[in-house]
Amino acid sequence: MGILSGNPQNEPMHYGEVFGVWSYLTTTKGLLVAYQTFINHTGDNDLKKFLEDLTVSMKQEIEQVEHLLKVNGVGLPPSPPERPTANLESIPVGARFNDPEIAAGVSLDIAAGLVACSQVIGQCIREDIAMMFGQFHMTKAQYGARLLRINKDKGWLVPPPLHLQTRELVHA
Repeated sequence: MGILSGNPQNEPMHYGEVFGVWSYLTTTKGLLVAYQTFINHTGDNDLKKFLEDLTVSMKQEIEQVEHLLKVNGVGLPPSPPERPTANLESIPVGARFNDPEIAAGVSLDIAAGLVACSQVIGQCIREDIAMMFGQFHMTKAQYGARLLRINKDKGWLVPPPLHLQTRELVHA
């Protein structure tokens, strides 16, 4: 039996795991308050509901990751203060984020989150951490698909130029 063949919770985290998990936590905490701000700016009910559901999921992830780091003796990154609820009408029109801008930004963040989760999974030697981030990855993929549907339904999706013509391959 090797040193890392027992209960994963008894195994130490290596520096890559610590850095990846800690970085994921600090980013998620920052995005959480950004999305709370976006909720205040959102006029579309579907997007608002999506963001509210997403922030609940993010809070659950934060709790899980904070617990993991605490148990392993790793200091936690600071938490920005939660954002208060504001009335959309009290935000001047020129100072508001528009719904399509919010949706595009969150779509980008979800894509980056998928990469971050994959990176943590790839560098893990602790199966429990890899599985935790596998679950986060799956949840993000589901939110990404849900937001893609919202973007399509609302007409907010701006696709790149479509390649409709195909060249015939010349066989030598």
